[in-house]
Amino acid sequence: MARAQRMRFPDRPDSYTVVDDTGLPVLPAHEFLRFLRDQDRSPNTVRGYARGLGYWWTLLEHVGDEWDQFPVSRFGDFLTYLRYGDLPGVTRLSERERWLAESSVATYSAAVLALYTFHADAHHLIEPYERLYSARRTQRWASPYKGFLDGVGPHRDHRRPLYRTRLPNQSATPVLDPAQVVAILDDCAVQTDTGWTGGPVGLRDRLMMAVLAETGMRLGETLSLRHSDFHITGGVTPSIDIVGRDDHPHGLRAKTGARRIYIGDDLAALYTEYVWMLVQMCADVLVENLDSHFVFVNLVRGQQFAPMRVETVYARVDQVRRHHPDTVPADWSPHWLRHTHATALLLNGTPPHVVMRRLGHQDVQTTLSTYGWVTEDAQMRSLSQWKNYVAGWRGIHDT
Repeated sequence: MARAQRMRFPDRPDSYTVVDDTGLPVLPAHEFLRFLRDQDRSPNTVRGYARGLGYWWTLLEHVGDEWDQFPVSRFGDFLTYLRYGDLPGVTRLSERERWLAESSVATYSAAVLALYTFHADAHHLIEPYERLYSARRTQRWASPYKGFLDGVGPHRDHRRPLYRTRLPNQSATPVLDPAQVVAILDDCAVQTDTGWTGGPVGLRDRLMMAVLAETGMRLGETLSLRHSDFHITGGVTPSIDIVGRDDHPHGLRAKTGARRIYIGDDLAALYTEYVWMLVQMCADVLVENLDSHFVFVNLVRGQQFAPMRVETVYARVDQVRRHHPDTVPADWSPHWLRHTHATALLLNGTPPHVVMRRLGHQDVQTTLSTYGWVTEDAQMRSLSQWKNYVAGWRGIHDT
């Protein structure tokens, strides 16, 4: 069975490839994924495409097709496999249940289509490409809407995929209410008379979730923070600088340009508690230059004080899900905190262009397109404590 495989390097960020059941790289997929890395595509994109290609090669191995010789119907089998987990020839006695969400189906199928587009352009491997794309040209004036592969790679002769996936309409971004955010923070750590519950790891994770919730940062931006990015002394308003970086050893990067986000005193105090904890663990001695080092680091598992992986964050997310099945949505992710941050600001009456700058959007239209529904939703406006939730945040008033 083929699968996505992480590749670790001593001198550059981790990446991904596809290996077969013997552990050897699948060369056509490996070459395409290397092309994506050379094009500076996001590590998350490379990882997602590697997973999709792993599923594709698993299907090909199951039916005995060569990667460049398969019937047109095979891609339809692939979509069925992604949706329900059923390989061709498998008979299910019970009712089929959904395996992957349609958003994942779209991503993984886009990976396969982009693979064959790449090989058609790079190696003139036209035959399999033409099996997957309609021979009919799409008139530019026919529709104002883009196909789901637009932006992934060039379409030869303006063709479109023969099999197309459609994502369900989403009128609203997923958000957490203030009580759910508090439940997530408290599950990580709570301060008592004897210290923080959950120990150093709990305090670190509470700070991380609090930064996500109060600043609206992306997870990659948060895990890329250095201690020098925090400004909480000298009588100035506490703030965090977001600096455009792509040097995280695990492939994370800050997605947008530099910006400064002002924070409340409670978050600044929580960061101070965390730094003192690091000092008690001798981080200032064991780390060559703590001020320029990553804020969120390994404390118990792995190499001590090495930068955290995304997988560590999601392990905490899974723990919160298990502890609060009736309080926190089962499918919540760290990015929901960014959506919640924007929602809280808008419901508090913050001008959209201020929200735009805080989130790091390139223009206000992006903010309005993503969150414009918030101020029109009566149920969202009726949820209690939004004003109390943002009361301690700084820099949200236009000056």
